[in-house]
Amino acid sequence: MEKLLFPFVAVVGQDDMKKALLLNIVDPSIGGALIKGEKGTAKSTTVRSLAQILPYRETVEGCRFNCNPKNPDALCPECVERSEKEGLLLSGIQRMRVVELPLSATEDRVAGTLDIEHVLKTGEKKFEPGVLAQANNNLLYVDEVNLLDDHIVDLLLDSAAMGVNYIEREGVSFSHPARFILIGTMNPEEGELRPQLLDRFGLSVDVKGDKDTDVRMEIVKRRIEFDTDPSGYTKKYQAESDALRDRLSEAREAVRSISVDDSIVKAIVTITTSFGIDGHRADITMMKAAKANAALEGRKEVTKDDIRAVAALVLSHRMRRRPFEEAAFDYEELERCLQSI
Repeated sequence: MEKLLFPFVAVVGQDDMKKALLLNIVDPSIGGALIKGEKGTAKSTTVRSLAQILPYRETVEGCRFNCNPKNPDALCPECVERSEKEGLLLSGIQRMRVVELPLSATEDRVAGTLDIEHVLKTGEKKFEPGVLAQANNNLLYVDEVNLLDDHIVDLLLDSAAMGVNYIEREGVSFSHPARFILIGTMNPEEGELRPQLLDRFGLSVDVKGDKDTDVRMEIVKRRIEFDTDPSGYTKKYQAESDALRDRLSEAREAVRSISVDDSIVKAIVTITTSFGIDGHRADITMMKAAKANAALEGRKEVTKDDIRAVAALVLSHRMRRRPFEEAAFDYEELERCLQSI
């Protein structure tokens, strides 16, 4: 029996964290999200609860890599071979899911393995899929991402950026699509990520426990009610969860046609320049996040309000800071930039 998860729509507060997750579902090319915070701030609960609101997607029946039949440029070798032989790929509808990476996972467990002995005996490639195959067209969640070996984190980020997992053993290679939304959570008290890895996450959120007495009381009451009757509590929020899933599905379709005026582009590059951000990754990510926010809000064009909604998520982990220094996001500087355009 599948364990019931605390409803995403019932999570109290943590609006920035929820926003970062929803924007990535609307547009997976944003580049995932890193969620940093102390213990007990609903990081893992919120990410895992996404399983209840993730939209449905089309997938090739029987495909080990969850290929999308509508995207012929991103088919696995097995689907390409079937397509050439049969001419048509049968498809079905599946809900996106949260694939969780164990902290102890080895490189073979993540990337998959090639059976070299089988290749030498038969001349045919035999590949055992890993976590990246399961994660294709899904969401990949890594708890305590800062405790993973650096080479595993590099592997995840490279695959997420390229959309392909490439494996080579003893001169034999195999590749398959690996387009996924990478979500990492971590407690900074247990160690930080390297700066060059931080920049590879599209969005970043710092979460803290709420100090408001009424809010904390509501959190406790909701958790106790859920633990007492998980099924009943989940049904209580079912309509709201279904509505959010429908909204996400509509936004995923709409985001492709969101229009962006040159004044918005100018505002974005003015902000990144003013905040001293190196490179152009932040500019592009902010544009994608602003479009996703507009789609989520049901608008057909990006406005300055969309930039206000996403700027801190895009820039907070990219700002220069001294060792052990917490760089607070300057909302007044953001407003000055927006008003100057």
